[in-house]
Amino acid sequence: MNKSNEEKPPLVSRETEAKQEGELLHQWGWTEHSVWTKRMLKALAVGVSGDRWFSLIDKVHSEKNLLAALMKVVSNAGAPGVDGVTVEQFEQHWETNLKYLADQLQAGSYRPRAVRRVEIPKPGSHETRPLGIPAVQDRVVQGALRHVLEPIFEKEFAEHSYGFRPRRGCKDALRRVDHLLKEGYVYIVDADLKSYFDTIPHEPLMERVRERIADGRVLALIESFLKAGIMDGLRERTPEAGAPQGAVLSPLLSNIYLNPLDHLMVGQGFEMVRYADDFVILCRTAEEAQRALEQVQQWTATAGLTLHPTKTQIVDARTERFAFLGYEFRGKHRFPRKKSLEKLKDTVRQKTTRTNGTSLATIVADLNPTLIGWFGYFKHSHKAVFHELDGWIRGRLRSILRKRTGREGRGRGTDHQRWPNKFFVEHGLYSLVTAFDQTIQLLKENFQLESRMR
Repeated sequence: MNKSNEEKPPLVSRETEAKQEGELLHQWGWTEHSVWTKRMLKALAVGVSGDRWFSLIDKVHSEKNLLAALMKVVSNAGAPGVDGVTVEQFEQHWETNLKYLADQLQAGSYRPRAVRRVEIPKPGSHETRPLGIPAVQDRVVQGALRHVLEPIFEKEFAEHSYGFRPRRGCKDALRRVDHLLKEGYVYIVDADLKSYFDTIPHEPLMERVRERIADGRVLALIESFLKAGIMDGLRERTPEAGAPQGAVLSPLLSNIYLNPLDHLMVGQGFEMVRYADDFVILCRTAEEAQRALEQVQQWTATAGLTLHPTKTQIVDARTERFAFLGYEFRGKHRFPRKKSLEKLKDTVRQKTTRTNGTSLATIVADLNPTLIGWFGYFKHSHKAVFHELDGWIRGRLRSILRKRTGREGRGRGTDHQRWPNKFFVEHGLYSLVTAFDQTIQLLKENFQLESRMR
């Protein structure tokens, strides 16, 4: 044997291989480890034959995968489905229940139960929206299925899609919109898909799933969830379209169906920002915005979807308002949408009724987490919003204290001297204005530090 051949180093050094593996694990570290082994992640990175995945059902019914899915169902809690089985009841006998599901999935005899449909209030309005509540066992199976499918489709989702995706969220989408507005993209196509989750056509959706999935049993399982009955009161019906909001698998399926629209917009050079079925397209000119809207109208008509005729519009952001992800954009400033404000106020009202018999300290301790969480999302709003809310909340508390002194009505007049703003600060009430000022100060300090480091 030629000695020189013996001593020739490998084409890929161990150091390079380790680096590549580390990058792979960093990029896909969010995947379910019981499913996505290093070998499978490498296949995901380099691609599989024909870009279609076979033999996935064994990954779905793996008991480790089902257990991981159950843990997420338990952490999310939620109401029981049509069978009345609660999350706690299912968890009590988890080994038996998961073994039963695994056996059924392996045998191909698993059939989902009907989805219990309820109407829940829309935040800040008197309207309702439908919510589907699958049985706990179906939430577990959908979660296991999502663990298997999500990385395959995540690989090809567009950069500007932010909804229900790993390591992305509302704040990322809002930052992108803010950046584009500052760059001069001031003509906004404000689009609204009418009843999107209820109208996704099943067969075109399955065609898109089949582009990447070739395991017939997995495809049949997905379709069984789409075709599962919907129990509305005492009446059960079989849906002809849609993926129920509330089902574990629906967010992924909704992104799969809109993915071609995402890439169409990119290919046409439009700046689109999408969070699930809520999206805006930001343009530099009114003519460009009109072209973008026409493209969306053509695509949605072909895809069997409907744009809301009155809610879809083109807006000049310099002089007109548009809403996105809970915020209302007005010129250079942001405000919480009216519905977002009303949702907060409804929560505060429930916690500050005049007949509340607990101590002020207890009421404040109950209020603060709500205020902290709300500010964490809406802290980029105009400062005037926080001034108004702080005053309104203190007024609610003064009304409680006033009633305890035997007087009726809202806090007013001398109540402001008897219980001044400082009084509530001393009792630990979270101040939105103070939090805003602290946020601005921190941003200034960070900016100064970055300037010195340049």
